[in-house]
Amino acid sequence: MPYVPVPKDLSRVKNKIAFNLTKRQLICFALAGAVGIPFYLSSRSAIGTDVAALCMIGLMLPFFAVGMYEKDGQPLEKIVFHYIRTRFLWPGVRPYKTNNLYAALMRQAQIDKEVQELEKGKKTGQTVKGGKTRPAQKAAENRRA
Repeated sequence: MPYVPVPKDLSRVKNKIAFNLTKRQLICFALAGAVGIPFYLSSRSAIGTDVAALCMIGLMLPFFAVGMYEKDGQPLEKIVFHYIRTRFLWPGVRPYKTNNLYAALMRQAQIDKEVQELEKGKKTGQTVKGGKTRPAQKAAENRRA
């Protein structure tokens, strides 16, 4: 008795209509024939049979690809549409940026610490950036004015 494997997932099984081809494949093959054969018949006398046959194959190949190619249950036109949309129509990298509350608190603490050091230096007369004490700096500013 011959063994025939039966798929458990029947959603991927497609109905074959004629010549063991699906309706989609038949339509694509018919369109390929409708484009390629008239081109070959009209151009073989002008460019030669070899070149006309190669051009006919080139014209029919996209129709065959659309009819036959399928990846992860999606036909070729959907894959191409998704590629174009993500590559050209949508923005590129959209990094996730957070508002870091901890960093803001650390900056505020640093500012508060600097303010306290400045106030402490003002009270004790410590040196500041110019190398002078705070009262000496004020006296120099008053002389300039």
